[in-house]
Amino acid sequence: MFLGRNFKILDKRDLGPKIFSLWVEAPDVARKFIPGQFLILRMHEKAERIPLTIVDIDLERGSLMLLIQVVGRSTAEMSELKAGDTVLDLVGPLGEGMELKWCSGKIICVGGGIGTAPLYPKAKALKKLGNYIISIIGARTRDLLVMEKEMAEISDEFIVCTDDGSYGRKALVTEPLREALEKYDDVDEVIAIGPPVMMKFACRTTAPTGVKTWVSLNPIMIDGTGMCGGCRVSAAGATKFACVDGPVFDGATIDWDELMSRLQSYQPQEHLAMDHLCRVRNL
Repeated sequence: MFLGRNFKILDKRDLGPKIFSLWVEAPDVARKFIPGQFLILRMHEKAERIPLTIVDIDLERGSLMLLIQVVGRSTAEMSELKAGDTVLDLVGPLGEGMELKWCSGKIICVGGGIGTAPLYPKAKALKKLGNYIISIIGARTRDLLVMEKEMAEISDEFIVCTDDGSYGRKALVTEPLREALEKYDDVDEVIAIGPPVMMKFACRTTAPTGVKTWVSLNPIMIDGTGMCGGCRVSAAGATKFACVDGPVFDGATIDWDELMSRLQSYQPQEHLAMDHLCRVRNL
């Protein structure tokens, strides 16, 4: 784990409505990164500490890629960053990286919305090991699809879905997931990353087959080192901490209803902070 200060933004790109990517200069973090890990970033002294998944790395430039969707005050402030700016501090890589291995059968990678971003480094690394990758990505509309080109490049089979049918197939990602499980009897594992409700139903889809289904959780997180207890989740009836025990877990063991309930804990405060920021900007 590396903790440092004043990290330079090398590149920023807008990818969709309120979705953007940042390449941040952080050679020590990039060098130690294992797919599945994340970092915690703080823009300035009074800013919130934000956990963000590392999407990709460039060892030659000593940089890493973050993909961010504006959902609250902190991410709205981050959207104003541009190349040449710096963020105050960054700590990472954090969490347990995913176990990467060659499988004799197929691996199905399912991404929902912004969840395709953390899915990408895992799928990329598994493909590099020679695995047969079936990728299914989806979003509510075409504008909200991310990492389509990148996922297509590392996939042996590639399916795109949108809820409204504006692009690709009109379906939820669980539909082609079910079809792939019915078509192939040699699926070794599934990786599903997206909104909690999508991961919950992906796990329900795979449950009858007994295929191991990995998910990446995003509970409320503060320190990222296991001390605050904010990111606790129930897995197989035991309390786990996503920041040190995860964020990758066996989806069949997760209490999804509890996780989704905890994610709503600070919604009033989040709305108040965002409303304040909007009113200040309108002055």
